[in-house]
Amino acid sequence: MEKMNKKNETFDFDELTKKIEEEILKEAREIYTEKTLEEAYNPQNVGELETPSGAARVTGPCGDTLQIHIKVEENKIIDCKFITDGCGASMACGSVVTELVKGKTIEEALTVGHKDVLSVLSGLPEENIHCSVLAVDTLRAALEDYTSKGR
Repeated sequence: MEKMNKKNETFDFDELTKKIEEEILKEAREIYTEKTLEEAYNPQNVGELETPSGAARVTGPCGDTLQIHIKVEENKIIDCKFITDGCGASMACGSVVTELVKGKTIEEALTVGHKDVLSVLSGLPEENIHCSVLAVDTLRAALEDYTSKGR
């Protein structure tokens, strides 16, 4: 889509948008690992479960909120979904933590820590490590919600 500017020169908004996106991705690659970018741009398990066995919503120190729903059958997590209003690092951590616990028992899921999330992502910048903590804290709160129901 071309537009005229005040000097009657044409410019292409689509081309400008593409250049900005490329610059943002280039800068992101200097900060984040490819795995983190993959999980942030193509997250797994995004959404909510209609009838979760356990659910929690936690807001982290930076203001990002993460919500996790788990579906448990015979003490195994058969499905796990998340949503977040946070940054790409929060998105990546939510995606990874849901993948880490699928198929695990409640006891096994309780052993997942933020270092496990960081390991899958091959690390995060210091200023984003709290995102991995937020993902695990939210998971644990969802597991607690499930166990508090006497299941």
